[in-house]
Amino acid sequence: MTNRRRIPPAALLLSAAFAYAASAIPARAVDEIQVYNAEIAKVGQWTLQLHSNYAINGRKTPDFPGGLVSNHALNGTPELAYGIADWWEMGFYAPYAINSDGQFLSDGVKIRQLFVTPDAAKRSFFYGVNFEFSYSTPRFSQSRFNSEIRPIIGVRKGDYEFIVNPIVDIGFGSKGQTEFAPAARFARNFGEDFALAVEYYADLGPLRNFLPVNEQAHNLFAVVDFKLGRFDIDAGLGYGLTPGSDRLVAKLIVGTELNDGVVASSRGGARSVSAR
Repeated sequence: MTNRRRIPPAALLLSAAFAYAASAIPARAVDEIQVYNAEIAKVGQWTLQLHSNYAINGRKTPDFPGGLVSNHALNGTPELAYGIADWWEMGFYAPYAINSDGQFLSDGVKIRQLFVTPDAAKRSFFYGVNFEFSYSTPRFSQSRFNSEIRPIIGVRKGDYEFIVNPIVDIGFGSKGQTEFAPAARFARNFGEDFALAVEYYADLGPLRNFLPVNEQAHNLFAVVDFKLGRFDIDAGLGYGLTPGSDRLVAKLIVGTELNDGVVASSRGGARSVSAR
C-alpha cells in the first residue's frame, strides 16, 4: 500500500482562502484590534471574551458619508466561542459602538469559523485560517454583508513568539471593496500567565490599488497580557503613525472559560486573548 501524507484541514483551507480573496467582489469590512495565535477552546468548551477599544484621539471624519466617526467612540463586542474539534472553533459576535454623543449603535452580527493546527500553544511553528461572515449596519459599512479571511502564521522559540495575520476584508455589493489589513505581534512570555508584546495593525486600502501612505492606517500597540483569577486580561495602548490612523487608542479584552470541555490536544481558554 502506498503511504500518503495526510494534509491538515487548515492547510487546505488556507490555500482556498487566498484563491477566494483573489476573485472576490470589492468590499469594505470592519477590523478587530487583535492578532489571532491559533489557540482555541477545548472540544465542547464555551469561552467568553469582551472586547473594548476607545479612540482617545481618533479621526474626525468618517470613512464614508454617514459613517461612524471614530474620535471619542467606544467600540466593543461580546464574543462566545465553542470548541468543535481540536482543530476547529466557532465564534459568535454582537458588535456595537457608543459614539461621542453617547448614542448606542448596533453593528449587526458576526459568525466565524477558525481552523488551526492542533496544539498550537506547544508548537514552534503553527498556522491556521479564520473565516468571518457578518451583517453590518449602515453606520459601520457601505455593504450590508461582509467577510474576513484571516490567515495565521506563527513561530515560537523559547519565550519569544512572532505571529502574522495577513487579513483580507471583503464586502459584497456595488459599494463593497476588497481591502488588505495586515496585523502582526511580537511577544515575550514570562511564564504562562504574563506576557509583554508589541502589536502592529494596518489598513492599506483596496487590494488592487492601495491608498497613498498618508491615507493608510498604521497603528503600533504596546500590550500586556496577564491572568487575574479566572479571567485573562489583554490591555494595550496604540499610537497612529500616519494621518489616516487614529492617533491614540486604548484596548481591553477580558476572557474566561464558561465550562471545562474535553481535554484534547488543543490548548483551551484565552491566554494572550488579544492574539487569539
